Amino acid sequence: MDLTGKLALVTGGARGIGQAIGEELARLGAQVLLGDVNQAGAEETAGKIRESGGQARGIALNVTDAAQLQGVFDSILKEYKPLDILVNNAGITRDGLLMRMKEPDWDLVLEVNLKGGFLCSQQAVKQMFKQRFGVIVNIASIVGVMGNAGQANYSASKAGLIGLTKTLAREVASRNIRVNAIAPGFIDTEMTRQLDEKVREKLVEQIPLASLGQPQDIADCVAFLVSDRARYITGQVLHVNGGMLM
Repeated sequence: MDLTGKLALVTGGARGIGQAIGEELARLGAQVLLGDVNQAGAEETAGKIRESGGQARGIALNVTDAAQLQGVFDSILKEYKPLDILVNNAGITRDGLLMRMKEPDWDLVLEVNLKGGFLCSQQAVKQMFKQRFGVIVNIASIVGVMGNAGQANYSASKAGLIGLTKTLAREVASRNIRVNAIAPGFIDTEMTRQLDEKVREKLVEQIPLASLGQPQDIADCVAFLVSDRARYITGQVLHVNGGMLM
């Protein structure tokens, strides 16, 4: 899976799944831009990629700020070339039972996880249309399909991202642009490490493969979907969850 000559933007690329995706795409030859509100973290990850021989740069990116996004995408086009690959990975959680959930926590999660994917895709598609090529991968979630108590906002945002994936895939297919989603199960990241050990043990008990996933598991699937090996795949949701949801 050779990505030499491709330009990729990974949102939420400073750490966790986004970091693993950026590292894998760079390993396969892509020039990778890691966008994150934590620009220092994104540049730190980019530095590690460069030390390993890859091409990467960290950039400040707030996926909820339409004006800032416009400037970033314009700069990408001016300094590099039209974007070939977009990975909408940026996401946050603000968990709580629906009865007690505060409206700002609902709004913020939907704004980052769903609206952010919409705004970034809108900007990327404009560039991809002109070159009649592009690939977008949206990082959804298992809970966007099966739901999860205490995550009404997060589940809704990821379910919405899946709907966005399918609709956009139909809209842009004629321009040779593919759009897919990956729905990770529970992955061993900083987010899940903050869970109580007993909670983590109960999660593992629900997974037939008997372990949490690793960020690399998601990165490998992204690499496949953005490569020519997946040239005939669009509008799909790839479930990567160890069998937790079948």
